[in-house]
Amino acid sequence: MSLPADTPPAVADALGYLQHHLQELTERQNASEHVINNTLVGLTAQIQQLTQLMTGPAPVPTVAPPPVTTSPPPVNPPFPVPSALTKQQTRPKLPSPPDFSGEWTSSRAFLNSCTLYLRLALEQFSCDEEKIFWTLAFFKDGRAARWSENLFYQEVDTGVFPIQSWADFEQQFQSQFFPVNAKANVVNALEGSAYYQENRTVDDYLDSFLTLVSNAGYTDPWTLVVKFRRGLRTNIQGQIATMPFGQPTDTDLEAWYATAQRIN
Repeated sequence: MSLPADTPPAVADALGYLQHHLQELTERQNASEHVINNTLVGLTAQIQQLTQLMTGPAPVPTVAPPPVTTSPPPVNPPFPVPSALTKQQTRPKLPSPPDFSGEWTSSRAFLNSCTLYLRLALEQFSCDEEKIFWTLAFFKDGRAARWSENLFYQEVDTGVFPIQSWADFEQQFQSQFFPVNAKANVVNALEGSAYYQENRTVDDYLDSFLTLVSNAGYTDPWTLVVKFRRGLRTNIQGQIATMPFGQPTDTDLEAWYATAQRIN
């Protein structure tokens, strides 16, 4: 492209540079188009080959001869394998009740322990007679052992064990080993001072107090707070009474327990 004679040199140089740059861009575009065309040609050829392979005659599959199987010799397991695990095998081992000598102070705990075991391991016992005999196995000393021996002596004399059901066993056990007028004795203890904390920790005092009120059948929150507060050591009572804030109310038994434990 020719320029007028009076074109300034700077403009001429700039136009020359732009013309040269435009020529380079054109050449690059032509080269890119050439590469793209070659790539398209190659892809078209590959597609045609794949189409021929897919539409051509299917290869005839070769049939392999059937494998020769040999029966392995029977292997006897080293020990019998059970078909299914029993309930007892899938749960943790249950602790057995402690031995019982006939003391009334431990009679309720012993019977509860036996009852809990029998309920959790019910599949171990096929009848009430087995439950009774299993429980009597822990009667190893004192008045409990003598009562158990007397039952078996009666069986020898009559040919029939004198207790036939678990319900009957529980009833006779309670009549033999639970204290007479147990509830009245507990109520009398709560009306006196024998249950007071004295030199025990609050935790020990609380455990015995909860047992007493449970056996006595006390449920009124105000009564329970009064009994619990009266049994606390004097210094703990005083600290609770003079608390500037957060003092438990006369009906909030749990708050009294927690406050006494914290102060102790």
